[in-house]
Amino acid sequence: MLSHKKSLNILKKTDALLEGHFVLSSGLHSDKYVQCAKLLSFPHLANKICKSLALKIKKKFKNIDLILSPAIGGIIIGYEIGKILKCETIFCERVKGQFTLRRGFKIKKNTNVLIIEDVITTGKSSLECVRLIKKAKAKVLGFASIIDRSNKKTLKIKTKIISHIKINVPTFKSNSLPAHLKLIPTTEPGSRFIK
Repeated sequence: MLSHKKSLNILKKTDALLEGHFVLSSGLHSDKYVQCAKLLSFPHLANKICKSLALKIKKKFKNIDLILSPAIGGIIIGYEIGKILKCETIFCERVKGQFTLRRGFKIKKNTNVLIIEDVITTGKSSLECVRLIKKAKAKVLGFASIIDRSNKKTLKIKTKIISHIKINVPTFKSNSLPAHLKLIPTTEPGSRFIK
């Protein structure tokens, strides 16, 4: 299993850990952003992190029937973990602002579904996935991500998240920005705003 230090080195080496003023998919502001797409653009490095996360998932969850990931950020990580765990993997995508199963993907009744994302901050996307699972009358096993950057104040998920690495990065509402962030133009790197 990769250490926290080695994992951070990989994130920095791949330019996956960015600094600036970011408006996250959740609408919160932050001075750091983890762009997992940059990490995943180096498969030989991302593979080390995926294997490490897969080991943690195997220890926690025994009977995974299906992995569900939210598009766009969760697609590759879901696929990679599914490949390692030899598990069917699908993704949901936004149609008119709502997560939907397309492309012939289905969640069968009574299946055990694990939700996997690249980064979890508030858990909003994961909880939208939960609605699809419940609608299909399947069971939510839990949540996993490469990076858990949530905190008790912002996290909407009430169960433990299995993550490869936990990073504590403060987030702020737009009406309570610290002075240093107010001076930096914003960037919206997430996919929630894609039409």
